[in-house]
Amino acid sequence: MKLVTFLRPGAAVPELGRLCGDGVRPLSAWGLSFSDMNALIEGLGGEDRRRLAAEEPGEALPAGSLRLLAPIPEPRQDVLCLGLNYADHAREAYGFSEAFTLERPDPVFFSKRVHRAPGDGEGVSAYEGLTGQVDYEVELAVVLGRDAKDLTPETAPGCIFGYTVLNDMTARDLQTRHKQWYFGKSLDGFCPMGPCLVTADEFAYPPALRIRSSVNGEPRQDGNTDMLLHGITEILCTLSRGMTLKAGTIIATGTPKGVAMGMEKPRFLKPGDVVCCEIEGIGALRTPIL
Repeated sequence: MKLVTFLRPGAAVPELGRLCGDGVRPLSAWGLSFSDMNALIEGLGGEDRRRLAAEEPGEALPAGSLRLLAPIPEPRQDVLCLGLNYADHAREAYGFSEAFTLERPDPVFFSKRVHRAPGDGEGVSAYEGLTGQVDYEVELAVVLGRDAKDLTPETAPGCIFGYTVLNDMTARDLQTRHKQWYFGKSLDGFCPMGPCLVTADEFAYPPALRIRSSVNGEPRQDGNTDMLLHGITEILCTLSRGMTLKAGTIIATGTPKGVAMGMEKPRFLKPGDVVCCEIEGIGALRTPIL
């Protein structure tokens, strides 16, 4: 299932729905009511899930008439992220700055503060005057469906609720200047997500999906999620060994090569640019730069 958070024209309160073809059916059509996607993740029972997946009651709302928000507009905790988790991206990062190193046999974890995640088509500031090096990173984001601790390779896949597209936007000058990544990754708006949250049962595990990005229609990144240096199972088992991962936790798994800082002459984002991040089977996430 492809689940969305959306606003009807003129409405102030978001609703949850399911993408069905080119339209959206509100979950209220199934008699379901959740305050937000986090509440759905925690409260969707097995019978409700089966009914929601099988039936399509009533007419769908035209998707073009709705505003799709990020599936989880306000994450309850910082987004957990993997750095340098594609080999070619690690090499391009090292070529940009010695703040990045190649010899890292263990996963590189960091977190990303998210005040509010923009949805598909929502603009993000270039923060002119604060940074001159705004970059994009298309990533497969894993969303957990239950609290998890001390996971094993056998139990880890069952903790996943679904997947979405995440653009791990970064101010590279702030990232390298401060010798840590938190500030440069966490400016307001630097975590676009969407357009939907696809339940894990839609993909074989681990998902092997084409992942790519473009800027103003020009292809930039093109890889596959089976190229992760540290796969999803390893990520979940490592993080949960000494830390409880709560239901609704979002984990961004890393980005393939082709970001702006990896170019011979880096072309960072500027006002007027439009970034498109796309993952096979999930959809495209467009982000205008303001």
